[in-house]
Amino acid sequence: MNLLALRSHNAALVLDLLRTAGDEGISRLELAERTGLTPQAVSKITARLREDGLAAEAGRRASTGGKPRTVLRLVPEAGHAVGVHLDRDEVRVVLVDLRGTVVGERRAALDLGAGSEAVLGAVREAVAGVLRGGGDGTSGQGTAAGEEVSREGRSAGGCEGLGRGRAEGEAGFRRRRGEGEAGLWRGPGGAGAGLGQGLAGGGPGLLGVGVALPGPLDHDRGVLHRVTGFPEWDGFPLRDALAERLGVPVVVDKDTNAAALGLAAGGERGSFAYLHLGTGLGAGLVIGGSVHRGARTGAGEFGHQVIQLDGPPCTCGNRGCVEALCLAAVARGDLDEAARVLGAGAANLVGLLDIDVVLLGGRTVAAAPRVFTDGVGAVLLARARRTGQDAVPVRVAAGGDGTVAVGAAQLVLGPVFGRGGG
Repeated sequence: MNLLALRSHNAALVLDLLRTAGDEGISRLELAERTGLTPQAVSKITARLREDGLAAEAGRRASTGGKPRTVLRLVPEAGHAVGVHLDRDEVRVVLVDLRGTVVGERRAALDLGAGSEAVLGAVREAVAGVLRGGGDGTSGQGTAAGEEVSREGRSAGGCEGLGRGRAEGEAGFRRRRGEGEAGLWRGPGGAGAGLGQGLAGGGPGLLGVGVALPGPLDHDRGVLHRVTGFPEWDGFPLRDALAERLGVPVVVDKDTNAAALGLAAGGERGSFAYLHLGTGLGAGLVIGGSVHRGARTGAGEFGHQVIQLDGPPCTCGNRGCVEALCLAAVARGDLDEAARVLGAGAANLVGLLDIDVVLLGGRTVAAAPRVFTDGVGAVLLARARRTGQDAVPVRVAAGGDGTVAVGAAQLVLGPVFGRGGG
């Protein structure tokens, strides 16, 4: 039995219940009842969480017998995660607290084909900007600001709050992967400390950075494959390259997987497909409450299913892909046709997986949500009539065009609360 992993699992169970309880909090007795842990084990875990500043008393609640129960709550500002949506033409960065609430955001134009040095520099600059500035805006600090953050980190010698030095940072990264307690990163010195110092007063800690971008890619190793339209990224170790630049743990996943994870963490239940239509087209799949990445983490390449054998060429090398047909219709302004094509692909997915709901997102959908929900819904309704089954509902995903970035932050937060993520 791995006692460290068991402690991590138990602490994550308690943290997740504290998170879902909100400001009202939850008593130790209730925590024991819901987790199946002994009251003594819960007391030890909550004592450690309070010592680490992750939990605090939220008052007392009347008891049916005996003295009033002390109620505990999560301290959301005790830790933060950064989510990065690295799109083909834009980088969007959000800073979220432990409850997943967005407390800062930055957006900047980006050319994914500009080369690794330019892209990595833009990501670091945007991350540094959101940590320094917090609130909404664009990452306009420039390279000088990013270098200033790095210099501050080197002189500071480490993050305060959750920061405890490079050794603990590496141990925390292992814990976040399920090898240690509570999944909390303690922060390395150097450049990472500089990023952590960007939070107000240098107090709250930075757990890590989640990065979501178009696939295909190897989620486990953080290595990109031949990103559609950008073959020069094939084989690039994005996770390790960014971790070295940022000085914090980094998790990399496809944009659609990150969005699906964020939606599940935000309360979307059951099995669903998230279809993202923006600069490309892809799907994130949640089956039985967990993100389905596949044996080689390549599941969800929805846009490259061929539905017209003699169709137009696609940037992936095939002809007649859903993505090529859909984007061509969008380019000529025929959104009704784009929705019909998207619906044809969605109908194939529904037939294969028998999912509960189809969720739509991405900037193109956000610009005309009714057109796409009606168009996709009509195709699925026609399929249901042919098969004699109930039609699968179609909705616009919650979160608007920030769904992917927020989901990317969940790649970091998920393991902290015992949920799927990095």
